[in-house]
Amino acid sequence: MRILLVEDDQALRASIARGLREASYDVDEAATGPEALGLAATGRPDAIILDVLLPGADGMSVCEAIRKRGDRVPILMLTALEGVDHRIAGLDAGADDYLTKPFDFGELLARLRALLRRRRELSPPSEVVVGDLVIDTLRHAVRRGGRDITLTATEYAFLLHLARNAGRVVSRAELMEHVWQDTRNAYSNIIDVYASRLRRKVDGGEKVSLLSTLRGTGFLLEVPDSGPSDEPGQRPAAKRRG
Repeated sequence: MRILLVEDDQALRASIARGLREASYDVDEAATGPEALGLAATGRPDAIILDVLLPGADGMSVCEAIRKRGDRVPILMLTALEGVDHRIAGLDAGADDYLTKPFDFGELLARLRALLRRRRELSPPSEVVVGDLVIDTLRHAVRRGGRDITLTATEYAFLLHLARNAGRVVSRAELMEHVWQDTRNAYSNIIDVYASRLRRKVDGGEKVSLLSTLRGTGFLLEVPDSGPSDEPGQRPAAKRRG
């Protein structure tokens, strides 16, 4: 299990990191808000321990930004600020749990274990299925009609978001924010470039096209009424397998 530890107090961060490693966790460390956001996006942590008072961007802002881009990673927030109002603010920002300094390290470990256990119980389905398109979310593998489809990380994120919203028009702004973490450039042609690549890879050579572009609106991954063939076992609608 990989933990992202975000704490600007170097001595405290070193102490917590040492204890986590002794408990057999892999630990990435950050001391500022921007550094935390970068590592949360690229390090794919299983949980985040996040201090509230940070330079660059405070813990509340970091938590909100992580949630806004659709990341449901468990977040345990740490703070020296006492009072119910501060705990409520942290939970409203998207934190899953709250621990006030000073704290017992054993309690931190117990709360961390509870968050990780809850995440396993609520883990997303291992496959997303739209017609004969199957996305294996554990291996990041995609196939259609038994044909393996090789995608880049960005193409995969683009397709997965469409698949999880199959049958619904996904706006350019939503895709830009979810895939590229950019809230300002909804009309960037990079979206069209990736949509074109996906269409060639997913729909190329197929009798039924799944990916549609609605000019000026967004993109739609169609849920076919039936599979592209009459073979038994074809799935006629989007499904998620656990």
